[in-house]
Amino acid sequence: MIEVKNLTLTYPSGKGIFDVSFTVKQGEIMGYLGPNGAGKTTTIRALMGFMYPDRGSASINGLDCWSKAPEIQRFLGYIPGEIAFPDSMSGVEFLKFMHDMRGTKDTKLQNQLLEMFELNPKGKIKRFSKGMKQKLGIVAAFMHDPQVLVLDEPTSGLDPLMQNRFVELVLSEKQRGKTILMSSHIFEEVEKTCDNVLIIKDGRIVEQSDVQTLKASQRKGYVIRTKEAGAMAQDLKAVGFEASVIGEDVVEVFIIAQEADRFIKTIAGFAVMDLDVKAQTLEDVFMHYYSREGER
Repeated sequence: MIEVKNLTLTYPSGKGIFDVSFTVKQGEIMGYLGPNGAGKTTTIRALMGFMYPDRGSASINGLDCWSKAPEIQRFLGYIPGEIAFPDSMSGVEFLKFMHDMRGTKDTKLQNQLLEMFELNPKGKIKRFSKGMKQKLGIVAAFMHDPQVLVLDEPTSGLDPLMQNRFVELVLSEKQRGKTILMSSHIFEEVEKTCDNVLIIKDGRIVEQSDVQTLKASQRKGYVIRTKEAGAMAQDLKAVGFEASVIGEDVVEVFIIAQEADRFIKTIAGFAVMDLDVKAQTLEDVFMHYYSREGER
């Protein structure tokens, strides 16, 4: 449904995306991951027909993203990473404008989405909070029941309750066979919704993986309190773990899922006073893949 082949788009600074290739099948949700400046938004702008590539091609449902952009817009839902609305409009006027542009009239789904995200679209958009603007963008992207959705940081500015509602919405669309490309910084969001992921670094795809493989390769951090911190850290290092003493009687160690048994057996010989799991950030996932990529 989405096909990108050897896409290259270079900015005057020399940054951009280089030989990016991937496909998203019908009914698949693809996560597009990477830190700020990695090339996610540039790829998405090319898919939307906003930027013309130096070389390569991009198509959605067999239509060229540049020459057929108006046709694609009719069955595509899009949430930009930085939403810019016409501030002179009210939320109601903007939604009507989007319906008019797409040639749609049915507002049943629109009203369901407004209720789901607890958004009153009356009033000037310029007075909306960031969260309200994000909700308006979500409603506008989904209200015409598009076949394909391209979502760039879709939950930015939403509180945790609304983030969960967005995940529910995406999962319901997945059940209905929608095709979705979604960039995100929230690993839990990706883990709950996506089938596969792309990881991009410095404008190049460094990993393509299914979510289960990504989860299995996650590093988990543990903080252990023991009177034998120095000796425990040495033993953990001796069997190949990344371990360090980070405070009096405190050891920090990182493992991946396959190493759990060896980890438990190693610390079993020590008197453990406390054991806490250290939450992993998406940046930790990136660093794991980036270090693997650098070793190749």
